[in-house]
Parts: sequence; structure tokens; C-alpha cells
Amino acid sequence: MKKTYVIVSAIALSFALLFVITSFKTTETARPDLGIYEYSFNTPKGELIKMDAFRGKTILIVNTATQCGLTPQFAGLEKLHKKYKDKGLVVIGFPCNQFRNQSPESNETVEAVCLKEHGVTFQLTEKIDVNGENAHPLYVYLKNQLRGKLGKDIKWNFTKFLISSSGKPLKRFSPKTKPESFEDDIIAALEKK
Repeated sequence: MKKTYVIVSAIALSFALLFVITSFKTTETARPDLGIYEYSFNTPKGELIKMDAFRGKTILIVNTATQCGLTPQFAGLEKLHKKYKDKGLVVIGFPCNQFRNQSPESNETVEAVCLKEHGVTFQLTEKIDVNGENAHPLYVYLKNQLRGKLGKDIKWNFTKFLISSSGKPLKRFSPKTKPESFEDDIIAALEKK
């Protein structure tokens, strides 16, 4: 009888532990089994754009800010956009205000500010979070696919992800890495179509 009680107690404890483990929620839910084309984003005007629209294109994804010491990188990103857009490069800027409130514009004004003050004509999205429980699902995916030198979280504005024309995340570049310094990586990705 005592032996049966111990076995039943052990089984009950196992189920309780299993319930706790499976119901535990992390702050960022990643779905690494999905490719980049399963994600979407909204433009600053609220229009939905599916990443699938860029199938077959090489993509450069960047979290941006307009009042950051790295904001001059907009010029390098724009140069790459203009130089390679007809060869299949898509640059997408994801404005993010998580780092010292350095992207204070509203969704309604961010495109105009980026165009007027920084000459940006590449695609921008609505403002998003790149870290934490409200991180955009695309960024959760990217961070799980390509970790940075200090871990998976985005450490600052202008972290860049290069995506192949087949949708595979290829490289992650740190905020301080200037866009012109990895132009050869972009050319190589464009040539692998």
C-alpha cells in the first residue's frame, strides 16, 4: 500500500511539474521553424506589408533612430538602397525608440523626418520594439537565428541583418558597423540568386 502511494505521488508530482513547465511563458516567444516570409509589418501609415512580397530579393533589415550618434548611417543605407535596388536589394528601416528615446517621432511624422533630414527613400515601418515582451515577431525570429557577439538581444540602434534572396538570415552586423563596410557581403548575396 505504501509503495503504491509513493508511485501515485511520484506520477502526480511529474504531471504537476510538466504542467508548470509547459505553462511557463517567456517574454519573447520565438518560432524558429518559420521562415522570414511568414512575417509582416505595418508601414508608418498602418498598411500591412508581408515579407513574402520580397521573396527572391536580398533584404537588409535595420532598426533605426533619428536622434542617435549613429544616425549618419542613414546616408550609407540610402546609398546602398539606390545603388542596388534595381539589382534586387531591399532596405527596410524599423524605427525603434527603445534606446534612450532616440526616435521620438510619431508614426505619422517619421517618414517625413527621415526624408527631409536624412534623405531616406527606402521602406520604413511603423515604430516597433526590438527587445522585450513587445518585440516585433520578425525581430524575435532574427535574433534567434543570428546572435550578436554579446548575445541575442539588440544592443543599440542600427543593428543590421542581411537576408538572402531565399529568405535565410545570412549575417548580423553590429550598430557601429557602417553600411559601406559590408557592401561586398551584399554583392555576394545578390550574386547568389
